[in-house]
Amino acid sequence: MALIDRIAACNVHDLSQYRHFRIGDAPVGWLRPELIRRLAAYPAVFVADGEELVLAPGLSDPDARTEAVGEVVARLSESGELPALRGEQFSVKTHWGAPALLAIDRGVAARFGILSFGLHVNGHVDGADGLEMWIGRRARDRLVAPGELDHIVAGGQPHGLTLTENLLKECAEEADLPPDLALTARPAGAITYTMEARGGLKRDVIFVYDLAVPAGFEPRNTDGEVEAFFRWPIAEILARLRDTDDFKFNVGPVIIDFMIRHGVLTPDEPGYVEMLKALRR
Repeated sequence: MALIDRIAACNVHDLSQYRHFRIGDAPVGWLRPELIRRLAAYPAVFVADGEELVLAPGLSDPDARTEAVGEVVARLSESGELPALRGEQFSVKTHWGAPALLAIDRGVAARFGILSFGLHVNGHVDGADGLEMWIGRRARDRLVAPGELDHIVAGGQPHGLTLTENLLKECAEEADLPPDLALTARPAGAITYTMEARGGLKRDVIFVYDLAVPAGFEPRNTDGEVEAFFRWPIAEILARLRDTDDFKFNVGPVIIDFMIRHGVLTPDEPGYVEMLKALRR
């Protein structure tokens, strides 16, 4: 598969099948019409406005919104009309840096088509024969992408945490990285994509970090999400991206971005300019 196809696969969607979800005048998500009709059956929380759905105007406080929406979401999850809840809240915002208008369970974020945020860490090593990266294999019991290859550290951005707080949390949980090492991770921009997934839209912004891992350090998972770690030459990782589907869907684009920034991929690579554009739609 061409590398551009790895990025294109994260941007397959048809917005004509969705309608806006608004809080006041602010569009914060996208919903399928059938879910709008179902949610409108709770008029104290959701109100249909033409083809769109609006949060009930009486819910003006973020905490009150979170509680009211959470009750409806829990009821529909219990009945099987929405996915199982994850027990982790995501902020609902119009854009990064805006205040959270409410918080919603991560398990239904795609069904509501909200803008979701996360972080991925490229753990790179200067090996004896050149650039290497630490790659994790996800545990087989994971809800998303079980057994597939992942970064040394990656995770969603929970409501109420700063990016730095989340970086420290994820580094400790996923790879047992000490805080002093985790804080050397260098912010390297973000990639964005919109894709249809599990009956909704994943509208993700992934903040990318590059972490120079000391040659003698070996990551150790502490939360059960990763079953093994591998330290591979960059050429092997590139070959797996080209020739296999081993990597989790959104890991490939982040590694491609890393390879572009570090000169592993040059302008001679087919689709080079198209990849630059597609990584940040």
